[in-house]
Amino acid sequence: MRIGGAMRTTAAAAVSGALLMSLAACGGSDGGSGKKSDAQADGRPEQARTVDLKSIPDVGDKLRKQIPEGSRQVVAVYGEGEDSADSTIVLYTKSGSTWDKSRSWKGHNGKKGWTTNHRENDKRSPVGVFTLSDAGGVLADPGAKLPYTESAGFQAPHYWAKSHWNDFDYVIAIDYNRVKGTSPNDPTRPQGQSKGGSIWLHMDHGSGTSACVSLPKSGMEYLLRTLDPAQKPVVVMGDKANLKAA
Repeated sequence: MRIGGAMRTTAAAAVSGALLMSLAACGGSDGGSGKKSDAQADGRPEQARTVDLKSIPDVGDKLRKQIPEGSRQVVAVYGEGEDSADSTIVLYTKSGSTWDKSRSWKGHNGKKGWTTNHRENDKRSPVGVFTLSDAGGVLADPGAKLPYTESAGFQAPHYWAKSHWNDFDYVIAIDYNRVKGTSPNDPTRPQGQSKGGSIWLHMDHGSGTSACVSLPKSGMEYLLRTLDPAQKPVVVMGDKANLKAA
């Protein structure tokens, strides 16, 4: 069935071995404190709004040049430090020739921080610019503009800490080592298994992830309803030093 120009699928099958690998690569519960962050507790974005920016703040030429021509929606993930799991997620939208800061949320990245050479199970999020093409989750489509796959197969295993059980209620696939146009839980990795994969934006559990970026449920709902394939959305992500690289 097609709704709003995007394919909507449902599935209730048990999680396969490949899917378990996919979920574990993104958000395994080891090392998670289960502590809820303030941003997750109240679900409110930061209210500050900035308009008429000439470029995305604190992003240097190296990554800025990788933002595709014509992209008018950028999710910037500002990691606190190379070895920090704390980050701030900001949505910028382009109006004419300038950028507006639309929303901002506190969130998390890989529990060991960031890397420019991501490897399977290194617990670090990859630095870079990546397109955002597909979404999905356990919950029904909240009105996403990206193609959305609803599936019980996204459910985090219940042998994980309970604080992680809702991590994948909503997810947006980050196009790192994956095939665009497929469900986020497709385990195919074009660059090989050793380069890792299944890197997603997903719901926050209050601490670092295995490599994904997490933010409050309200933030995920907002991004799902706002990110539009016609606007060529991308994520620019990394620790502050790597983001500013010239």
